[in-house]
Amino acid sequence: MEINQDLINKLAKLARLEFDESAQEAIQSDLKQMIAFVEKINELDTSQLEPLMHMAEQNNVFRTDKVRQLNSKEAALKNAPLKNEDFVKVLKVLKK
Repeated sequence: MEINQDLINKLAKLARLEFDESAQEAIQSDLKQMIAFVEKINELDTSQLEPLMHMAEQNNVFRTDKVRQLNSKEAALKNAPLKNEDFVKVLKVLKK
């Protein structure tokens, strides 16, 4: 795959990026290195290898969810700076 200015400009347009001439040269160099690395990996015989699902042998251990009451309404409202009988009041942040 040839990495040229047209490809860099197309990728920049798709990603909605803008960069100057020196940054384009650096990106072109980086992309060439990445493509060379992938091509080097493609030279290896991986037909006998199993695909990896995780990098480590460990699996996530999830705890079971338990429904429980953390705070009562009164305890939650006790520390609220602005409140009424049932709700915490917040300042308006959206304009019409």
